[in-house]
Amino acid sequence: MTATLPWHPTTTARSPRTIVDTDITSAADLWDRLTGLQEAPAQWLVLATLAAALVFVLPRGLWRLSRNAITIAHEGGHGLIAVLTGRRLDGIRLHSDTSGLTVSRGRPDGIGMILTAAAGYTAPSLLGLGGAWLLSAHRITLLLWAATALLLAMLAMIRNAYGAVTVVLTGGTFLLVSWLAEAEVQAGFAYAAVWFLLLGGVRPVFELQGKRRHGGAPDSDADQLARLTNVPPALWLFLFHTVSLCSLIGGGRWLLGLS
Repeated sequence: MTATLPWHPTTTARSPRTIVDTDITSAADLWDRLTGLQEAPAQWLVLATLAAALVFVLPRGLWRLSRNAITIAHEGGHGLIAVLTGRRLDGIRLHSDTSGLTVSRGRPDGIGMILTAAAGYTAPSLLGLGGAWLLSAHRITLLLWAATALLLAMLAMIRNAYGAVTVVLTGGTFLLVSWLAEAEVQAGFAYAAVWFLLLGGVRPVFELQGKRRHGGAPDSDADQLARLTNVPPALWLFLFHTVSLCSLIGGGRWLLGLS
């Protein structure tokens, strides 16, 4: 035995229209939140985030921990340029000693390989410079979501457990701050992250230079580039220094409102 329910055409017609309107409104709100402008933080907060970033970059003990974030940017730079130049990205590994390895397939020489090798030490600073530009344009939410998206894309290429945990924790932090934190907390976190990339992009180049001076790191990015181009490693180190220091100066001016 079946029962037939009475038909209410008015109720049936209204229900789907209401749902569609709600979805459109939600999507529009989400887009507005992503692309909208946020208020610039107070100058004291910008300076406080600069000080916080210095605390994580200068002392050796904290640097051993925070350098993992720079390694994520370094290896992510290798991976991104490998894909953009048509190479096949096999995977990325991040290690607890803050070293990393990005493996890609393609021609063992040529412009694609050169750009891929050069992208590592320049990536943190250039990401910081791009982040500083977004913050100077009051795009705090866009920066946080873009960082989350990049980390999510990188996670798909991680090939070891330590690397996966590191990327998940970093990306999860960006996601939680962008979704749950108040505006002032989001601004402070975004400025601190960008300052850290700008400052943290400088130190590894000096560390590499010191290792090479004492005969270490024979297979560093600079040495690989030297073998690919017949340009001395010292000139590649000079390029890394130039990119990192110019990014720090330019990005710092944007963050401090001097440009």
